[in-house]
Amino acid sequence: MVIEIATLFPEMCEAVLSESILGRARAKGAITVNCHQIRDYTTDRHNRVDDSPFGGGMGMVMQAQPVFDCWKAVREQSELPMHTIYLSPKGKTLTQNRVRELAELPRLFLLCGHYEGVDQRVLDRICDEEISIGDYVVTGGELPALILTDAVARMCENVLPSPDAYEEESHFSGLLEYPQYTRPENWEGETVPAVLLSGHHRKIAEWRQEQSLALTRERRPDLYAKWSKQQE
Repeated sequence: MVIEIATLFPEMCEAVLSESILGRARAKGAITVNCHQIRDYTTDRHNRVDDSPFGGGMGMVMQAQPVFDCWKAVREQSELPMHTIYLSPKGKTLTQNRVRELAELPRLFLLCGHYEGVDQRVLDRICDEEISIGDYVVTGGELPALILTDAVARMCENVLPSPDAYEEESHFSGLLEYPQYTRPENWEGETVPAVLLSGHHRKIAEWRQEQSLALTRERRPDLYAKWSKQQE
């Protein structure tokens, strides 16, 4: 998996991508993540990449030329087909199912908008889809791009120890994950459920399934209804 991130703040992205699981995965070559400075591709003598919006309004809009030239240059760096995503609150909300599908692609190009967004003409030219991380707005596309990168990367081979590391987590099966406990067995008078100490694998699996169902039904009735329909 190769992920290309086009941004005005590559240092911000690298600070996250160099740490923890993603950092180790990059270091051993399980995934490749490259950060590209969009500003490097501007032809403006003052190094500008934005201008005021036609029609008036607050803020600035990222110009088409540097975004397109960055995308074109990155595309030509490899023969792998490149799927282009613009991180935008106007996009379809990211789901675990879509993450799973994206993880099967060989190469992603993630465009991080900023200011009031990106000139629509270049989005129409290069983007395969727009993705939102939720029904809210953040100051730029970097954090959404990092979230998408993290979600996709952990589904790739050799990033996590085994598929079990993600297959039992929330949303993978359509349900929320069961509660987790660790040592000590008794913490300030609160004890771990006895079944988890029993060593009886079938009963533990049944308890976890029951807990997942109960939590999903309580906290995400929409997910529970969807899961229930799939079981029919």
